[in-house]
Amino acid sequence: MDGLKSVAKAWSSLSLIKRIIIGLVIGALLGVFAPPGLSVVELLGTVFVNALKAVAPILVFFLVISSLANAKSAGAMKTVVLLYLVGTFIAAVVAVIASLLFPVDLTLVTTVEDTAAPSGVGEVLGTLITNAVANPVKALAEANYLGILAWAVLLGVAVRVAGQPVKDVFTSISDAISTVVRWIIALAPFGILGLVYTSVSENGLEIFTEYGQLLLVLVGCMLFVALVAYPAIVFWGTRQNPYPLVLRCLKDSGITAFFTRSSAANIPVNMELCRKLGLNKDNYSVSIPLGATINMGGAAVTITVMAMMTAHTLGIQIDPVTAVLLSVLAAISACGASGVAGGSLLLIPLACSLFGIGADVAMQVVGIGFIIGVIQDSCETALNSSSDVMFTATAEARAWRKQGKKVDFSGPDEFSDDELE
Repeated sequence: MDGLKSVAKAWSSLSLIKRIIIGLVIGALLGVFAPPGLSVVELLGTVFVNALKAVAPILVFFLVISSLANAKSAGAMKTVVLLYLVGTFIAAVVAVIASLLFPVDLTLVTTVEDTAAPSGVGEVLGTLITNAVANPVKALAEANYLGILAWAVLLGVAVRVAGQPVKDVFTSISDAISTVVRWIIALAPFGILGLVYTSVSENGLEIFTEYGQLLLVLVGCMLFVALVAYPAIVFWGTRQNPYPLVLRCLKDSGITAFFTRSSAANIPVNMELCRKLGLNKDNYSVSIPLGATINMGGAAVTITVMAMMTAHTLGIQIDPVTAVLLSVLAAISACGASGVAGGSLLLIPLACSLFGIGADVAMQVVGIGFIIGVIQDSCETALNSSSDVMFTATAEARAWRKQGKKVDFSGPDEFSDDELE
């Protein structure tokens, strides 16, 4: 018994990131050497992701209501939204340039899943509007974050005129749900262990080399965006070394998102990171779930690269004007990508339609996307989700810089509670 207590104490003394790395290594070793189909190990990953997905809609709903009901001002939300949109467009431009510099001939598969894809930008925008006015109960049940946000904003504004006791009720509920989220996040190492084991045992290590060249372009674009393009945006907003914040977001948010492969499931993780950074709750309680919906730089990279490679394979020449139009279309389409694993793949045919590529060929490219999704979707989600916190912090830091306040991203808690007063 004393031995177990010592092990538990030693485990608890480790930082969360170290525990996650341990879970990652153990999961990979089990995937290689243990027999496939260990249901107990697979269950760890399933329970972790499902728990995050289950609590995230409720957390967002009550947190947004509470924040708006008690908010003193609009804060830096306008800047956050602008950063989301600009960042997504820049990611698409980077993908266009990389695809022109490093073209890859695709080997199209002969069979693909019979899945319907959007037929145009109008359909994507129509879907966004429809989701925003969906039944609130149905939105919560189906994790429709546009609907959740829309109704939470309306209720939050309406509750502003209520008495303080009513506002305190919503605050208490959001605090209680936030506590549950921290409990779930503490179990992340075990969940990631199960997720890694499942991926490696089912697909094998050879799956990671099948479409190596295409993956190199995709992952290279995402790394460039994460480590060069986005830091440039952070520097513009903070006028300071951006990498302490960038690396903190990649470490604390990107790694978890890499394995859950769901921006929606990573919302509680991002909420916790924003709390640790000391960001304004009135801002991040809205900007983080909003980012999981419209901040889709990784999705823009996937859509653009896959469409460009398809055009190259078919011998279609891409002129500069068409390349710019593709970047805009990919950015708009990416904002309509679902916050779940593989959500961007069904928007590839929409981008291909810009080049006159038919649905039959485009859906074969979607099939390739599912094949390489083990790595592509993980990197895409890590870029999407980590930048939600990055841009939220950047917008807030920019506002503080204009007020003459110094912002330091180098410490363990980049924003102190005193600065928030």
